[in-house]
Amino acid sequence: MTDTSLQRAFVHNFLGNSPVWYKWTIIGFLVANPFILFFAGPVVAGWALVLEFIFTLAMALKCYPLQPGGLLAIEAVIMGLTTAEAVYHEAEHNFPVILLLMFMVAGIFFLKEMLLYTFTKILLGIRSKKVLALLFCAVSAVLSAFLDALTVTAVIIAVAEGFYSIYHKVASGKNYDHAHDSGDDEQVGALHREDLLEFRSFLRNLMMHGAVGTALGGVTTMVGEPQNLLIAEQAGWEFIEFAVRMAPVTVPVFFVGLATCLMLEVTGWFGYGVELKDNVRTVLEDYDKHETKNRTARQRAMIVTQAVVALLLCIALALHLAEVGIIGIMVIVLATAFNGITSEHQIGHAFEEALPFTTLLVVFFGVVAVIDQQDLFGPIIQWVFTLEGKMQTAMFYVANGVLSMISDNVFVATIYIKEVKEALDSGQITREVFDNLAVAINTGTNIPSVATPNGQAAFLFLLTSALAPLIRLSYGRMVYMALPYTITMSITGLWAVFYVL
Repeated sequence: MTDTSLQRAFVHNFLGNSPVWYKWTIIGFLVANPFILFFAGPVVAGWALVLEFIFTLAMALKCYPLQPGGLLAIEAVIMGLTTAEAVYHEAEHNFPVILLLMFMVAGIFFLKEMLLYTFTKILLGIRSKKVLALLFCAVSAVLSAFLDALTVTAVIIAVAEGFYSIYHKVASGKNYDHAHDSGDDEQVGALHREDLLEFRSFLRNLMMHGAVGTALGGVTTMVGEPQNLLIAEQAGWEFIEFAVRMAPVTVPVFFVGLATCLMLEVTGWFGYGVELKDNVRTVLEDYDKHETKNRTARQRAMIVTQAVVALLLCIALALHLAEVGIIGIMVIVLATAFNGITSEHQIGHAFEEALPFTTLLVVFFGVVAVIDQQDLFGPIIQWVFTLEGKMQTAMFYVANGVLSMISDNVFVATIYIKEVKEALDSGQITREVFDNLAVAINTGTNIPSVATPNGQAAFLFLLTSALAPLIRLSYGRMVYMALPYTITMSITGLWAVFYVL
């Protein structure tokens, strides 16, 4: 009897409250992989592992991908598909991104009061959902061009979480100052349940428009995405030259992206076009009036201080005065020192959001190491190099786009720009061809990769954030809602690469 109870306990503890079918699926993957390796070889086993990891991302609302994905990555090392040293090398190569997630996202946490204040005024001041959607998309794009996509995503996540928690608290019959769990719907009154569903849809709309906006802006400048810096370094381009060379592709894609945003809000296709209900707006307006009336001098000083720190953040990032993560530490120090936050517990709470995702990203680098060690993308790369002229440039864009949907766009860009630079140095291609291919690589890894959360770190961060389950934003729903953007922006980018470059 005791043995049976112990067995049940082990089964229950494995992946916790995940569905039983999901637990058995992960076990099936772990059991099957060694047989796939033995009978089909490392390349097939490597592709199987990549697809299995994507499955864990797709099921992020069933179980956080860190645990099942981590088990797959550990097994990959044990089976020899990659090595611990290769995983470390990938993590080391992406150390600036790890620093960014550890410190910049925590820094944004200490700017929440100012962000919520500012965006509450914007949300309540603009009644047109179409204008609001365009604003979220366009502002995210502009900010991402000079800051970075992950930082901007952290900002809009913080804002959306603030709005959601306010309404959920009121809908649950509590006052603004009461402690509350926004993930518990049991206390939500019957009269508010339908409004809550609509509000979730409304926030999903804004978050997806904002996330796509980070991709629209991130592709335009050398500081927008991590791989942009790498490409600019290999090509020897400074900030202005990089933006000018990308402009023939990024400018038409930007306007098509905004047009797509407006079209989706007008038609209501793909789950967009959801308006902010009057009942919800009333709750947010009452909250704003309550906060304005009861805001103390100390709280006003806190908002002013956070606004100044945010301005310094923008200047430091735009001028690239230091690595983004180091600037994040500056934000933490300034925002806490001048706002009276001195205890370790208060500061530690800021890291709760970012560190699980940072750990997941390192696990993802383990999967990337498998792709690298087994040369899974090699045949595709070699095939593209057999083409010539405009067709070669166009297929570079397509190949980078497709591979970035599966893998990490930084990894894909690193492989391709390295190969192209070697071809230039050996005299196989001219400088003009190299420049065109570099543009195709950058735009290819940034634009079509909005198709899936694994393509863009900002999308993956949104998917695995605490906000995603609150607003019911799953992997499948993200792919579905990103589909119209993927189609219009990718086709526009391909057209520009083929006909304008």
